[in-house]
Amino acid sequence: MTAHAARTDRVDAGYLGLARDFPYQVEAPPKKPGKDATPEELSVWEEARRQQSSERIGVVHGNAEHKQWRPLQRWMGRRDYYDETHSAIAGLVSDRAAER
Repeated sequence: MTAHAARTDRVDAGYLGLARDFPYQVEAPPKKPGKDATPEELSVWEEARRQQSSERIGVVHGNAEHKQWRPLQRWMGRRDYYDETHSAIAGLVSDRAAER
């Protein structure tokens, strides 16, 4: 994580530990308020999570789209050729996304 110190990545709630360890590089959604939280605190928390999720959804869909291509779902070829195939499919996905 120290190689790209000037960059901040947004992650989902499963990476709270990573956000704790690298607070200036990883941004996770806010932690849920305790049971004694006021309704205002809960609404602020929900809005912050919704905002962070809205900012991440395009990246999540972009990452998922290349996994829907049949050649990558069940790779049966040699490991030596996987990188080349994955790069070619990523280029196709990128071209399709640019047309939208």
